[in-house]
Amino acid sequence: MRKLDIYISKKFITTFFMALLLIIGIVIIFDISEKVDYFVKNEAPLKAIVFDYYLNFVPYFMNMFSPLFVFITVIFFTSRMAANSEFIAMLSGGISYSRILVPYIACSILIAMLSLGLNLYVIPKSNVTKTNFEQKYIKQRSKIKFRNVHYQIAPGQFVYVESFSKWNNTAYKFTLETVENSRLKSKLVADAAVWDSVKQCWRLRNWFLRDYTTGLEDHVTSGERKDTAIELNITDFYRNDKTVETLDIHDLNRLIATQNMRGDANVMFAEIELHNRFAMPFSAIILTIMGVCLSSRRKRGGIGWNLGIGIALAFSYILFQRFSQMFVVTGTMPAAVALWTPNMLFALITVFLYTKAQK
Repeated sequence: MRKLDIYISKKFITTFFMALLLIIGIVIIFDISEKVDYFVKNEAPLKAIVFDYYLNFVPYFMNMFSPLFVFITVIFFTSRMAANSEFIAMLSGGISYSRILVPYIACSILIAMLSLGLNLYVIPKSNVTKTNFEQKYIKQRSKIKFRNVHYQIAPGQFVYVESFSKWNNTAYKFTLETVENSRLKSKLVADAAVWDSVKQCWRLRNWFLRDYTTGLEDHVTSGERKDTAIELNITDFYRNDKTVETLDIHDLNRLIATQNMRGDANVMFAEIELHNRFAMPFSAIILTIMGVCLSSRRKRGGIGWNLGIGIALAFSYILFQRFSQMFVVTGTMPAAVALWTPNMLFALITVFLYTKAQK
């Protein structure tokens, strides 16, 4: 089987990368036509467009849709093998159907591991440059990012900000409460808190501090200016659903732990990103086996019929994956369940197709 393993693996890898190059070329053309007005309007340099945006956009796009490309690749070259009666020859020669699947699964695992490595370490770093380019030349940042922000920044410490302006990095109507043994110990209130990038702290304006005692009297102090360092910095107000794409696996796990501790509702974006990084590469293995089971039998409709079924199933998987993220955003399902449900469902479909495949 060594020659047949090499033969199938060579077809798999070659067709996969040829499909990637073809699709990416088409996507880049459409993306340029869509964003050329932004490039011209915001005077984006050609060097930045090529090296900062598209050089980082291509790996991101390739990795995001690699399971789809794997599925279409398997459908395409396996259908051609079936049309040439190659599967009939292998089965007639005494090779089991499960043994024929070995090079397919090996190649899919290789692609899945490569995709997982890119997801966890490489692409997050490239997304930093790509995201900065998008924010500078394509998507303009709004001046107001947050309103009515409630954070638990540490055990027993709670921060409230009525609004935050990105124009001058100022949090308005700032409140810091300290709770100890279920009792309010102190409350610090300020009209505004300005981020000091040199001292890495918040400079409070028109503040007053009330320390609650066990007796009848409270201790109150106030002033016009005060510097305070807390477990809240300027980056917490600049995070959005795209920020998580720029974090490697270690930073992403730390962010999830911090946001869970703070009770931050935006933790759902980080959880979606975390489980999606593992679920998408794993789906390449499932879709590979499904593609072989669908296209290994010779049909009257030929390759076109198999490709049609394959593309329909592939896009239904992507659609299901997107809907599963909506379940997380709406709070219907936990991220771990929602993001892995498409894989589990398609794994069951694959098992059914495997039992019905020609052996």
